[in-house]
Amino acid sequence: MTDSRRTPVAAMLEARSVALVGASPKPGSFGERMIIEARRSTARMQLVNPRYDSIDGIACAPSLAALDQPVDLVLLGVPDAVLLDEMKAAAAVGARSAVIFGSAHGTELRQAVAEAATEAGMAVCGAGCMGFVNNVTGLRALGYLEPDPLPPGGVSLVTHSGSAFSTILRAGRGFGFRLAVSSGQELVTDTADYVDYVVEDPGTTLIALLLETPRSVGRLRAGLHRAAQRGIPVVILPVGHSPRGRAMVAAHSGALAGDAAGWQAFCADTGAILVSDMAEFTDTIELFEAGRRRRAGSHGIATVHDSGAERALCADIAHDLAVDFAELAAPTLAAIGDLLDDGLAPGNPLDVWGTGADTRELFGGCLRALVDDAGVAVTALAVDLVTEFDDDTAYADAALDVTAGSDAPLAVLTSVPSAIDPPTAKRLRDNGVPVLEGARSGIAALGHLARWPLPVATAVPPIDSARARRWTARLTEPGWDAPAAFALLADYGIPVTQSRAAHDVTEALAAAEVIGYPVAIKTLGSAHKSDVGGVVLGVGDRESLRLAYEEMAGRLGPDVSIDAMASAGVEISLGVVRDDNFGPLIVVAAGGTLVELLADRAVACAPVSREAAVALLRSLHTAPLLAGWRGAPPVDIEALVEAIVGFSQLATELGEHLDAVEANPVIASPTGVVAVDALVFPRKPRHQKMA
Repeated sequence: MTDSRRTPVAAMLEARSVALVGASPKPGSFGERMIIEARRSTARMQLVNPRYDSIDGIACAPSLAALDQPVDLVLLGVPDAVLLDEMKAAAAVGARSAVIFGSAHGTELRQAVAEAATEAGMAVCGAGCMGFVNNVTGLRALGYLEPDPLPPGGVSLVTHSGSAFSTILRAGRGFGFRLAVSSGQELVTDTADYVDYVVEDPGTTLIALLLETPRSVGRLRAGLHRAAQRGIPVVILPVGHSPRGRAMVAAHSGALAGDAAGWQAFCADTGAILVSDMAEFTDTIELFEAGRRRRAGSHGIATVHDSGAERALCADIAHDLAVDFAELAAPTLAAIGDLLDDGLAPGNPLDVWGTGADTRELFGGCLRALVDDAGVAVTALAVDLVTEFDDDTAYADAALDVTAGSDAPLAVLTSVPSAIDPPTAKRLRDNGVPVLEGARSGIAALGHLARWPLPVATAVPPIDSARARRWTARLTEPGWDAPAAFALLADYGIPVTQSRAAHDVTEALAAAEVIGYPVAIKTLGSAHKSDVGGVVLGVGDRESLRLAYEEMAGRLGPDVSIDAMASAGVEISLGVVRDDNFGPLIVVAAGGTLVELLADRAVACAPVSREAAVALLRSLHTAPLLAGWRGAPPVDIEALVEAIVGFSQLATELGEHLDAVEANPVIASPTGVVAVDALVFPRKPRHQKMA
């Protein structure tokens, strides 16, 4: 794969010599399991335990310092009480890397272990991990018994969860492994390091990541961009994005998990495939690892069924998942129609079952017509693949017949995993036909393949250094009222309403004379102005303004802004929010006072291209309002897109210095857009948290 001396990570994953600290002859012990797995490995094994002179005829040294040969990798199967001493001992003998199986409980111990390894330039897998298997070199650095041999293939797997690691290795699905890493807490070496390693490996055909906590996000993003450029699919299953899940991750590993919006934006930015659970994870990996890709210009899925009810169920699920069925060409419909029994109509999804005669030929002919259709990206034979007590093999035969004569993607889609006939599934998989084990997870996987590769923007916008320096300095100063926020937005090309701050009635009246009636008066004493009665619109003259000001000042304080009125239009919220893990995110949402209630938003990592801005707008449930709803004229989409790109540029230049910037509402009308309220929250100093 790579020169094992190039990096500590490569030295760890390709180690030729391994020391087992805590090796034991005791049956069923952790130390015995390390020995069993090390004996299966190609690396030279050395045992370390002061309690034994030898174990099963193999010499056992009392300490790492007593070893007579150097080691690349040290497996630390020891309790927390001696973990730091053993890590320092490993560093002292020049070991390039270590695996920490134990929990390394407590922030102080974790930090001390990480510092000792970092100072020595060591790579570390763990703590709280299962270890790893390099299927290319035959290295098995494990403290738990895993399948031997591990099925070979092109998948490079990294998972924070040890349980998921074992489950996926035992899944018996239609894919094999290049590298499998249970990375645990990632005290030193993190997922970004592993991705940097596997993306350079020409034998890796898919990268699968199960992650609780995104670390080294900048390097991880760069690694995934390289994977996209090289045509390597990346499948990511994030866990812990719900409020309760995030709390569980923090309690488990002391780390902060990413939220759902952050993960969604990150995957969209890197072209990674975002999945929701283990079933979708494994179905997607298996489908992609079959190696067949959609033809250029194709889109949407096609399915062939032997059940009208299950066909309708698949249509429902696809609708819920926003997976499109392909529109079939007229010749395809005609070819299918010639095959079907009377009473059945050609279409997609397709119900084929009629009399049950000539099943192999009927289903095979329909599948062949679909895979040959230029508009179909991926086809599935949607049958439950149950054990046939009459030994009928027609369904599998039909799928294999079509696969043998076409390079187009074809899978078998089942509904109930426990009902699948294992020999039939094995036969299909052995011949390159994926078996997807669940209607929802399988349809999601089909949709992923139909859309892949996902668009990845690589252009980096130019930075206006003078503007960035000017506003970076300003963000350290107090006084971020609405007029100041408007000045910031205007400097980034975002249209804003005229606004002037006022601190007494005289200033309010003077501001209105400059702006011109009618005006709006808004309190500067609350972020949620409407909630506290802090907004009065359409104030048409001096006396009305005086009365409105005095009433508002009496309730909410004397500080207000006097703003020009905007034309009616569709209210949108645009902004930048800093995510603790993923950095500044662009937020596009339904705006106005209903922004929290509707929760209709789209999120993206900066920078955002014009094309990406259009996609964000189209993804909103309220998008039809922008195109004109029930006779209303369409808004100026180009102006709205320019405003989103302006926020993206603001995030790119100032994102490290902001917690949030929000313009809500931005009024979009046929004549343009204008932000009529804005908030700026400069970034507050934070204590650095341990990764």
